[in-house]
Amino acid sequence: MDFGEQGARLTYGGYLQLERLLTSQRLESDPAAHDELLFITIHQVYELWFQQLLHEATAARDAMLDETPGADRLWWAQHLLQRMHVVERVLVQQVDVLETMTPQDFLQFRQTLAPASGFQSVQFRELEFLSGAKDPSFVERFRGLTEVERERLRRRLAEPTLWDAFLRVLARRGLPVGSDAEVTDSVRRAAHDRGGYAEVWALAEALLQHDELAAAWRARHVVMVERMIGTKTGTGGSSGADYLRSRLELRYYPLLWELRSHL
Repeated sequence: MDFGEQGARLTYGGYLQLERLLTSQRLESDPAAHDELLFITIHQVYELWFQQLLHEATAARDAMLDETPGADRLWWAQHLLQRMHVVERVLVQQVDVLETMTPQDFLQFRQTLAPASGFQSVQFRELEFLSGAKDPSFVERFRGLTEVERERLRRRLAEPTLWDAFLRVLARRGLPVGSDAEVTDSVRRAAHDRGGYAEVWALAEALLQHDELAAAWRARHVVMVERMIGTKTGTGGSSGADYLRSRLELRYYPLLWELRSHL
């Protein structure tokens, strides 16, 4: 790609739209709090990564659902899930950067955030829905959603999840999926016959890794919030750390976790 040094057809800054990107960090504090730029940057980067994760998860699901004769794309689904794992590790590590901000520095601008809150991240909810944790009540509980955002959430609620796609993979391999017990038996069979069901087992492990890393992010996030604001109420009206702790037990694929006791 020519970034302009030779033919001036496309510049680096133009391709990445850097002028728009680097002027989208608007501070609300007055006088400006030094750490507000860090806070905005971190959360904008999270949203960029959420967009990427949605891109990869949607493509991985579609690859598993693809039943075109001769177009077995499970290798592609596994590849994309592995990419998601790497991104999710970055999400966890990124909290370290946010924790360079002290609680007293955060308090300099925290009140200017109200009623905005990470609880309102539409892309994060989309990712949960797509992963398998669908909860229609979130659509009604969100405040300040645009109609476009509300429609995106409704679409994610209606469309197949990664788990739905995995069950289709099992069925195409002749493995029963009529009940939870049958699914557990089918995945156990794949686990004990990795020669015959290598792709099935690899996908099961990739989904479990996705689930584990999502849980690691939630756990890291709640500890960070407790360090920053203790037991204070969240800016968006949520209960803050108490709400985040209530989400720690969430599992996208409980059957894959339960299987560990039966292998």
